[in-house]
Amino acid sequence: MAAKTYDMIVIGAGPGGYVSAIRGAQLGLKVAVIERENLGGICLNWGCIPTKALLRSSEVFHLMERAKEFGLKADNIGYDLNDVVTRSRKVAGQLSGGVKGLLKKNKVDVIMGEATLPAKGKVSVTTAKGVEQLQSANIILATGARARELPGLEADGKRVWTYRHALNPPHMPKKLLVIGSGAIGIEFASFYNTLGADTTVVEVMDRVLPVEDADISAFAKKQFKKQGMTIMEKAMVKQLDRSEGKVTAHIETGGKVEKIDFDTVISAVGIVGNVENLGLEALGVTIDRTHVVTDAYCRTGVDGLYAIGDIAGAPWLAHKASHEGVMVADMIAGLAAHPVKPETIAGCTYCHPQVASVGYTEAKAKELGFDIKVGKFPFIGNGKAIALGEPEGLIKTIFDAKTGELLGAHMIGAEVTELIQGYVIGRKLETTEEDLFETVFPHPTLSEMMHESVLDAFDRVIHM
Repeated sequence: MAAKTYDMIVIGAGPGGYVSAIRGAQLGLKVAVIERENLGGICLNWGCIPTKALLRSSEVFHLMERAKEFGLKADNIGYDLNDVVTRSRKVAGQLSGGVKGLLKKNKVDVIMGEATLPAKGKVSVTTAKGVEQLQSANIILATGARARELPGLEADGKRVWTYRHALNPPHMPKKLLVIGSGAIGIEFASFYNTLGADTTVVEVMDRVLPVEDADISAFAKKQFKKQGMTIMEKAMVKQLDRSEGKVTAHIETGGKVEKIDFDTVISAVGIVGNVENLGLEALGVTIDRTHVVTDAYCRTGVDGLYAIGDIAGAPWLAHKASHEGVMVADMIAGLAAHPVKPETIAGCTYCHPQVASVGYTEAKAKELGFDIKVGKFPFIGNGKAIALGEPEGLIKTIFDAKTGELLGAHMIGAEVTELIQGYVIGRKLETTEEDLFETVFPHPTLSEMMHESVLDAFDRVIHM
C-alpha cells in the first residue's frame, strides 16, 4: 500500500506536538499527529495539570485548618485521598478530551500508535490494526521525556515511586522521603507534607530548588522547615533496602552515611528524553545525554526533521514546547520565525509557598559581567497579602545599572505563578526601569509588590 503523504507529521501529542499540529493546520497544511499513549502527553495526563489539581486540594485543606484565623468555624476537618486523586484524574481526563476535540476541529489526522523513522521523510506507525506508512518533507519530533531512574533507586510502584505513582498512590505515606528538590520533587513534598506525611527532602546540590535565585532558595527552605519538612542538602541517597512495609535509605552527608527508615520514597532526580526506538541514530541525528541536539530553530541537522520540547533539552517546560511547536509550524508554512530564548521563559513551581522566576539570577547576571542593581520587597509590606493571610513571601528584581534593562525577576509567595507574567511581558517588550516606575499598579493587589521591588532597586521604595 502506498504511503500516505502529509505536509507535516508530528510524532507525539503533548503540549509541543498537539499545539504544533493545530498551528500547522491553521496555516493550511495537511497534518498528522502520532501518539502512542494519551493525547495531551505527560503534561495534561501525568504532569502539570493533575499535580496542580492535587495541590489545589492540599491548599484548600490547609486553609480549612486555618479557618479560625479568618473568623470561621470548621470542625472535624479531614480528607479522603482516593477522592482527592479521583478529582485530579477527572481534571486530566477532561483536558485530554479537550485536546482530542481541538485536533478534530482543526482536521488534524490523529494516529494512535508507535512511530519509527525508517528513512528520511518516512514514518512507519505500528497501530492496533497493523502498520501504516506515512511520508512528509517535514517531520517534528515531540516525543517528550520520562523520569530518570538511578541504579538501585528504581521505582517499584509499591514503596518507591516516580511522579506517576505519586499521582495515583497505592497508600498515603506516613514517613516520606523525596529524592530531588527540583519542581517535581518539591511539589510532591509540599502536597504530601500538607496532608500530614512526615516528609524528608534530600538534595545533592547545596540548596533546595537549585535552579532558582539563592535568596529564593533560602526563603523556601525556611518556609519548608517551618511546615515541618526535614531538608537535607549536599546529601545523596546511596542505596535503598526494601522490605515489607518499609524502605531503609542510606543517605550520605559530609562523608558519613546514615540509615533512615521510610514507608514511601519518591524519586524525582530529573528526566531523560524519549529518543529510543525511533531510528534517529541511523538518520544521522546527534543525541547528547538522551536529548536531540538542535539549533535555535529546532532543526536537527537532518533536512526536514525538527525536535521540540523536552526531547530537545532544557528548559523542560510545557510552555516552551508549545512555542517551539508554533515556531516550527510557521517556518514550514513559510512564515518568519522567532527563536524561543530560554532566558525569556518563566519557570513556575506550585509548592507552598509558590515560586516563580524569569531571566537571570543575581549570581548569573554577575557572572555574565553585568553591573547590576537589585531590588527586594517582602509580602509583609503589602496590604493585600496581609488581608489574604499570606504575609510570607518576597519579590526580587535585577536590573542592568547602565541601561535599566530588567535582567531577571524572582518571586516566592502566594499567587506568584500568576504574577510573574507581568515581568515576562516586560522583558519581551524590552521594558526599562523608567517604564516600570511610571506604570500604575492597581490597589490593593499583590502586583503592587512588583512595582515596589523595582523602586527598591533604585532606592525609591515607598512602603519599606
